[in-house]
Amino acid sequence: MPKTHKTAGKAGLFELNAVVAVSTHRSFRRAAAELGLSPSALSHAIAALEQRMGVRLFNRTTRSVALSEAGEQFLARVQPALREISAAMEATNEFRDTPTGTLRLNASEAAAHMVLAPMVLEFMRRYPDMRVDIVTEGRFVDIVAQGFDAGIRAADGVPEDMIAVPCTPPLRFATVASPAYFAGRKKPRTPADLAAHDCIRTRFASGGLYKWDFAKKGKRVSIDAEGPLTLDNHHLMIAAALEGAGIAWTSAYEAAPYIADGRLVEVLKDWSPAFAGQCIYYPGHRHVPAGLRAFLGVVREVVARST
Repeated sequence: MPKTHKTAGKAGLFELNAVVAVSTHRSFRRAAAELGLSPSALSHAIAALEQRMGVRLFNRTTRSVALSEAGEQFLARVQPALREISAAMEATNEFRDTPTGTLRLNASEAAAHMVLAPMVLEFMRRYPDMRVDIVTEGRFVDIVAQGFDAGIRAADGVPEDMIAVPCTPPLRFATVASPAYFAGRKKPRTPADLAAHDCIRTRFASGGLYKWDFAKKGKRVSIDAEGPLTLDNHHLMIAAALEGAGIAWTSAYEAAPYIADGRLVEVLKDWSPAFAGQCIYYPGHRHVPAGLRAFLGVVREVVARST
């Protein structure tokens, strides 16, 4: 790197946000997608900043990118200032007739599916100046550290330091299989009867296997379901059940259309109680952006209509 010269300190807001994005994602490709750039354009912008500053902010290999020691110190000083700038820009949103900007949400795939049509698309119709960016993934993430405005997860998984707003009614799991699978087989009447069946096993994003949980009249039972097929996605489980591969224990919300038209048969319904549904959650210690506040208003309105 050449020595620092008199233009070294003249880093623009775009370049500073680019440094934050690359450090957050540890990937030029993913950071570029967030910023709406090509990876090569982002790489050139970072390289130009490093050239002017006379230091290397990132250590790059063909497989990884990470902050250098200089980059870590630089980011530690810059990030608080960027948060203040972002807060100041967001504050001006309060004076607009309608909010503007991008609402970034992190959600499980199932949660995103449940809120997309009734809430997200309705929000975008009402607030055409807003953009919505939803990232779906099975693992939990720190929504603050990853730059999300809010997360959408099952109520029992919301971190204790977050404010949670219910966005779906109570949910439950359904134990289902196709009529073809049950042809010539005795349908299970208790969870213990599942031992005689091919069960479509369920895997967590972390790699562990779900135990199928049932409850009836105060009695709770967890079954380590056995079967030749293991999947990690509710849509795949339903698709396999529709093909007669076995019994699936899956979201009743996702399975409902297939149960209604007879392509899936539900069993053990009396062993499948409801539990708390999905919640939108966000940090309570920070200013709530105008876009998120407007979205929460839509959520509360939709939930109120459905109860």
